[in-house]
Amino acid sequence: MGENNLENEAAKPVEAYSGENAAKPGGAGKQEDNAVSKEPNKLAVMPVGKLLLSLAMPAIAAQIVNLLYNMVDRIYIGHIPKVGSLALTGLGITLPVITLIAAFAALIGFGGAPRASIALGKQDKQKAEEILGSCVFTLVILSVILTAVFSVFAKPILYAFGASEDTIVYAYPYMRIYVLGTLFVQITTGLNAFITSQGFASVGMKTVMIGAGLNLILDPVFIFGFSMGVSGAALATILSQAVSAVWVLKFLSGKRTILRIRRCNLRFSPRVMLPVVALGISPFIMQSTESLLSVCFNTSLQRYGGDIAVGAMTILASVMQTSMMPLQGLSQGMQPIVSFNYGAGNLSRVRKAFQLTLTSCLCYSLFLWSIAMLFPQLLARIFSTDEAMIKYTAGVMRIYMGAAGIFGAQIACQQTFVALGKAVQSLFLAVLRKIVLLIPLIYIMPLFFQDKVFAVFLAEPVSDLLAVSTTVTMFMLTAWKLMKPKKE
Repeated sequence: MGENNLENEAAKPVEAYSGENAAKPGGAGKQEDNAVSKEPNKLAVMPVGKLLLSLAMPAIAAQIVNLLYNMVDRIYIGHIPKVGSLALTGLGITLPVITLIAAFAALIGFGGAPRASIALGKQDKQKAEEILGSCVFTLVILSVILTAVFSVFAKPILYAFGASEDTIVYAYPYMRIYVLGTLFVQITTGLNAFITSQGFASVGMKTVMIGAGLNLILDPVFIFGFSMGVSGAALATILSQAVSAVWVLKFLSGKRTILRIRRCNLRFSPRVMLPVVALGISPFIMQSTESLLSVCFNTSLQRYGGDIAVGAMTILASVMQTSMMPLQGLSQGMQPIVSFNYGAGNLSRVRKAFQLTLTSCLCYSLFLWSIAMLFPQLLARIFSTDEAMIKYTAGVMRIYMGAAGIFGAQIACQQTFVALGKAVQSLFLAVLRKIVLLIPLIYIMPLFFQDKVFAVFLAEPVSDLLAVSTTVTMFMLTAWKLMKPKKE
C-alpha cells in the first residue's frame, strides 16, 4: 500500500502547475478544482542542473537560516555571564524534546509533500489537495497531544534525558515555555514542505527567514534586555515560529498557491494518511531518533565524563546540525524534481537530478569535515567562552566527526528513496544507522576501551561508516536500476 504502485504508472503528458510562475494575477481565468495549467511545468522542461540550483539554493538558504532558531539560542545562552556553560548544558538536555516535536512535523509534512508532488505529476490535483487537507488536520491534532504530554511530564522527562540538579534549573524553564509553541512548529515545518514541493522554493525560504530573523532580534531583547535568561530564549523562539506559521497558512490559503487548503478536505482520512505516514516514517525516525540518541549520549557521557562532557556534546550536536541542514536543503531542492518526473514517467531527468544531488552533497560534507578536522577550536568557540569547555570540545570533535566527510552519500541516497515514494527502503535505512548501529555502539564501545568517553564519541564515526556503505550498496541495487529510462 505504501508503494502505491507508482512504478507501474504510465508516463503522461506533463502540463501541471508551473511552480513560482503559477497563478499570477491577470491569468486566463479561474481553474476548476481538479484542473491544471496547460503551461509547461518547469519541473519537466527546465535543464536539470539549472532547475536543481534554482530549487536547492533557496532551500539551502532556508535550512541555514533555520539553524538560527536553536543555534542563536545556544550562542546567546552560552555567553550569559558566569552561568553560560551550565545554562548551555541545561539547554542541551531539552534538545531531545525539541527534536521530537520537529520529527512529528516531518512525519506528516515530509510524508505528504512527496505524495502530493507525485499526484500532481499524474495530473491529479484533487488528490493532491486531499493530501494537503488531511495533513493540516492531523498536524493540529498532533500538536494538542504533544503539548499536553510535554507540559504535564516535563520534569520527569528532563531527568530521564540526563538532567542533573544543577542543569534542571535551566532546562525546565526553557522546555515549559517552548512546548506551548508546538502548534506553530508543526504548522511551519510540516506545511512549508508543501510549499517547496510545488516549486515555490523562494516562498519556502521566506517562511524560515521571517521566523529566524525575528528570533535573532528578540533573543537578546528577552535574554539580556528583560533579564529572562533561558526563558527569554524560549519565548523569542515560539513567537518567531508563530509569525512563520501565519505566513504559511496565509500562502496556502491564497491565490498564488496551486495546492490550496480547503475546508472540505480538513479531515482525517485513513485512505489518504496511511500512505503519507508510510512514507513519512523514514524522516520521522531520522529526526525522532535524534531525540533518543541525545538521551543515550547524554546519559552515557554524564556517567563517564560529567557535565563538561554533556556540554561538549551539545556543541557537537550543534556543529553536526550545521552539516546536516544544507544537505537537507539540497535534498529538498531535489525532491520536487524527482517526485514530479517519476510520477510523469520521465526517468532520465530523475536519474540526472540524483547524480547532481549526490555530487553536491559529497562535496559539501567533505568541505565541512575538513573544517572540523583543521579548526575544531574555532567551531567550539562560537558556542562558549569557557576555555576549558572549548579545549575539551575541540579534542573530541575530531573523533565524533571522523567519518562526516562521506555522509553526503547517505543523505542523497536516503532522501531519493523518499522522493521516489519508496517507504520500505527509506524506513530500513532510517532505522539502520541510529537504532541498529549507533545506539548499541554507544554502550558497547566503552566495554573495549579504557577511555570510556573516547569510546562513546567513537561510536558515531563507526556507525557512519557502516551505514553509508549499506545505503550506497542498497541504492545501486534497487533505486538506481529503477531510474533507468525504458527503451521506446
